[in-house]
Amino acid sequence: RWVLSLECKGSRNFMSALRRAMEVDFKDKDKHKSQGLYLLTTGIPDQETHTVSAYVAEACRGFDVRLHVCLFSMPEGTAPTGIAPARYASPRETASAFREIVQAARGRFHWFGEAGIFESDDITSIISEIEKAKNYSQKCAFLVESLKQRS
Repeated sequence: RWVLSLECKGSRNFMSALRRAMEVDFKDKDKHKSQGLYLLTTGIPDQETHTVSAYVAEACRGFDVRLHVCLFSMPEGTAPTGIAPARYASPRETASAFREIVQAARGRFHWFGEAGIFESDDITSIISEIEKAKNYSQKCAFLVESLKQRS
């Protein structure tokens, strides 16, 4: 319920927030087996993608800390007022940037909007598993059929 009372404020200063999370909130990260950070965002970070990717790769190295991103694309003209991003990118450019950042952090990327899911690493993995199971099932059916014909 407390989430419903929150108001949008701040900036897209991703590096500042990430540094706080990694250097203050996760100061004991080496004592835990696995941890994850989830970034819920509607736009591109203020900093350049290669800068963020390099920091994320370095910060996550040696620990099982992963950064996962949920990008919500809002319809044009519906962005919250009062927050002017330091830089602009189209939804596709934004998704591409976060895809790169997530890869550096060994995390997962999810992109959705009002129309539904545009891309999701989890859904891609599930579809891949379904395809593997389908192929395996077809091979088994073929083997059973060939054994029946030999009998």
